[in-house]
Amino acid sequence: MTNEEKRIYLIQTLLSEQPGYKNIDIPADEQAQKDLLRSLMNVRLPAPLSDEYVQIESGYLKEETAQKGITRLADLTPVEDGVYLWQGDITTLECDAIVNAANSGMLGCFQPLHNCIDNCIHTFAGLRLRNKCFEIMQKQGHEEPTGQAKITPAYNLPCKYVIHTVGPIVNGRLTERHEELLASCYKSCLALAEENGLRSIAFCCISTGVFGFPQRRAAQIAVQTVREYKTATHSKIEVIFNVFKDEDRGIYRELLG
Repeated sequence: MTNEEKRIYLIQTLLSEQPGYKNIDIPADEQAQKDLLRSLMNVRLPAPLSDEYVQIESGYLKEETAQKGITRLADLTPVEDGVYLWQGDITTLECDAIVNAANSGMLGCFQPLHNCIDNCIHTFAGLRLRNKCFEIMQKQGHEEPTGQAKITPAYNLPCKYVIHTVGPIVNGRLTERHEELLASCYKSCLALAEENGLRSIAFCCISTGVFGFPQRRAAQIAVQTVREYKTATHSKIEVIFNVFKDEDRGIYRELLG
């Protein structure tokens, strides 16, 4: 089964789940097919998956990621002891855990083709990730509080685990409470990673972007919190600060010397 055949199978399966989708035609164009599949995955509510679907989705997504190129922690050079700065797509990073900037519902982004990290991670991990998050949230019985963290398998991503954290939303003036909650995100993720025996963790720029936290101040808190945690706990965990934008890379390079 070629990757194109796998993609068609996945699209047909997801279309067949919803009677309202029966008149949607599968486009001939490769990128249009990829966009349709991602959109269908983005909007699908948590629900059981067949073993056949899981197997084919796994093969398809892993091949798609391999084509983008996988970056391994061993390929990176630390900027200080146990700390790395890397610019790239976090869904292609091979380490023990990557951090997802989640929302309080913890089920991923339901907006089709949205380019937020929550959407990207759920897309390339596959539908089992949303189902696992749903299982966790059902047991918890309430929305995820800001500043805490949950861990799940990474499924089809190159990393082993995804650690999900909800950062503070800044509407208007930045407050001390916002800063405390953002620091709590980093501390919670680090502690959870070590509780699970993980030796490396990659942080995205939590709460920046649509959550409105000023980029420079968020980076300052990230670097300070990680340094303080490693010093206070004598932790040997390796930390990767992952950035996507050139502006964020410049800020972190300045802060990390």
